[in-house]
Amino acid sequence: MMPNEMIPAAILVVDDEPSLRNTFRTFLKRAGYQRVEAVASFGEAIEAVTARSFDLIICDIVLESHSGIDLLKEFRSLGTSCPVVMITGYPHVETAVEAVRLGAFDYLAKPVEKEVLLKTARLAIRQHRLVQEKLAADSACERYRRFLETLFRSVSDSIVSVDQDLTIVKMNQAAGQLFHALQPALQEGGRLDLLCYNKNFCRLTESVRDVIVNGTEVSDHRLEFFPDGSCRVMSICVSPLDDGTGVPAGAVLVFRDMSRQNRGDEEGKVRLHRLIGASPAMQQVFLMIENIGRVDTTVLITGESGTGKELVAHALHQESSRCNRPLVMVDCAAMPENLLESELFGHRKGAFTGAEENRTGRILQADGGTLFLDEIGDISTAMQLRLLRFLQEKTFYPVGSDREVRVDVRVVAATNADLKEKVGNGSFREDLYYRLLIIDIHLPPLREREGDVMLLANHFLDRYASRMDKGISGISQQAMELFCRYRWPGNVRQLEHAIERACILCQGTTISTEHLPDEILDGSGEGLRSPAPIAEPVWPQAAGRPPCGVQDDQAGQRIVAALRTAGGNKAKAARLLGVDRSTLYRKIRELHIVLDL
Repeated sequence: MMPNEMIPAAILVVDDEPSLRNTFRTFLKRAGYQRVEAVASFGEAIEAVTARSFDLIICDIVLESHSGIDLLKEFRSLGTSCPVVMITGYPHVETAVEAVRLGAFDYLAKPVEKEVLLKTARLAIRQHRLVQEKLAADSACERYRRFLETLFRSVSDSIVSVDQDLTIVKMNQAAGQLFHALQPALQEGGRLDLLCYNKNFCRLTESVRDVIVNGTEVSDHRLEFFPDGSCRVMSICVSPLDDGTGVPAGAVLVFRDMSRQNRGDEEGKVRLHRLIGASPAMQQVFLMIENIGRVDTTVLITGESGTGKELVAHALHQESSRCNRPLVMVDCAAMPENLLESELFGHRKGAFTGAEENRTGRILQADGGTLFLDEIGDISTAMQLRLLRFLQEKTFYPVGSDREVRVDVRVVAATNADLKEKVGNGSFREDLYYRLLIIDIHLPPLREREGDVMLLANHFLDRYASRMDKGISGISQQAMELFCRYRWPGNVRQLEHAIERACILCQGTTISTEHLPDEILDGSGEGLRSPAPIAEPVWPQAAGRPPCGVQDDQAGQRIVAALRTAGGNKAKAARLLGVDRSTLYRKIRELHIVLDL
């Protein structure tokens, strides 16, 4: 080592003898160590170690008021990890053993020769550096392992590793969900060949065995399966698992759901244009809209009133190549037949009494775009015939005109009626029905959209609280529970109106049960998701049940207390008592309860 080279290390010398302390510091400084500090006492040593880090501590075993052993114990309790070399003028076996037990690097007897001191310091610092490097490497490996595990868990593809016996060693969360749908017994520690209940997957396990034996990769192995009743296509890649020996220790399988590859956004989005829904039923509707929207064909939307058929028509238009052209909407049930014909096809001046000028019909207004015919099940048979001809030919004659008009229009129709039943009873043309039924989208009722009520309720709350400039920030848990239990015969439209009403009535920051309409508060109607009969209230029991005995007194007291708490609101009082509202009414009549608020 050249004299001007500095060793990047920090050393602390602890000795109460000034001459020895200064000698050690001089030796180490001249040897090129970058920082050498020397202190004389137990307290100074603790202060130095607490304030700064060191690569080596050289400590005399005999200090003024403490022993070096005490100092070594204190170093370890403080978490000091650097090596400590003990110096003593009175070497004893017991002391040396104790020092080593406490983690001393070495134990040197006085007088300490310069070369011995420097050699010991060099070895101690080298070992300390090796230990630190190993700890840093272990820490980096642990961080990398956690990073890989996080990545492994978060990947949407299903990843599975198996050993040579096809025993599953590891799988990520996506694989766990996939295998639960395929074969619930398939877990870590289970065998991949349990998939052989399906002949297609038997071929997959054979491919995995070939990969393990031959070490060659199999890519894009595509299989169909039906986990939830719908067809899904999986692309499966199988790669040998190389542990560095050159012989595959197993295989890695990556399953990718190709049924979802063409979706614009990742699976599980809760909005599509103006539609909102996270339930599986609505996710299927979203997928249908995205796929059908791009295909320029007639679409029939079915579903109960209030489910959002108009919003589906809007989404189909936005997903189509016609999105920059007009979307013209016609409510077929809102006008009589003679007006509907003129409204759709237009008319020439003088075509009928009151036709004082030419009128462009909705069909022509929608040229190049989309025509939405709502409630098409309510149009007359004559109108059905005219509409059928238009759908087949894409041409029509305005009322009172003999000049044919050709248009380029996509037709989307909707109905809450059962058109198949109408065809059966002769009120709807069979040929028009099948002309409309090229492809259909069925909107599920809100009661079948698990989890969507809360999502929609909060959406409508934000809309109406903002529109009314009210600081309403949420819905109470009890009110939300009632929303989620209710069957919503009017579907999303009814939920929207209930939230709008609650926002009007709410004067605070939270919508509560007092702001809900009676049909939602009522615990006995068909409006409940769980229509099981509610049991008779658990009134306090008394033997014999005298006509005006203990039971009636206690029941009456409970009813009066609940009514007072509810401010006289019988629906709310029934909920407080945990009984059906009709049962509460009966009890009030039986006990002749009159509440004077």
